[in-house]
Amino acid sequence: MKPEVDQILFITTSQLMNVVVPQLPAGYLQGTTSVLGVMTLLAAQEYDRAADIRFAENADMRALFKEAAPGVADAELRGELLAAADLHESSLRISALNEVNYALRRLLIRLQAQAEEMGMHELERRIWIVLKASAERRQLQLAPA
Repeated sequence: MKPEVDQILFITTSQLMNVVVPQLPAGYLQGTTSVLGVMTLLAAQEYDRAADIRFAENADMRALFKEAAPGVADAELRGELLAAADLHESSLRISALNEVNYALRRLLIRLQAQAEEMGMHELERRIWIVLKASAERRQLQLAPA
């Protein structure tokens, strides 16, 4: 599609903030329109990076699961970790990546609970590294990078 969705959203943001907002009376309507402009700007950022973020998060969790599985005492959890580590995305659609991401996160929570229960401090540290990287990837900026 030309122009791309992010470009359309940036143009929309510019029109809202530079043309529409200044013409509105001060108050609720102007404030609400400004918030919509900021949300449109953030949506434009997310459009370009959304699949990359989810793909990277999923890969990080799978790598952690593969690394952690041999040290997990619970056979059922160990099997689920190994199975999840071997799966690959069948689609790069955001909805499909989100579905896989949510399933991997539920498994990560179970792994973290086991690590805390069993005093597996190194595994806990590795889990926090994955979570921190995820949070950093998802950080939004008011000005595009």
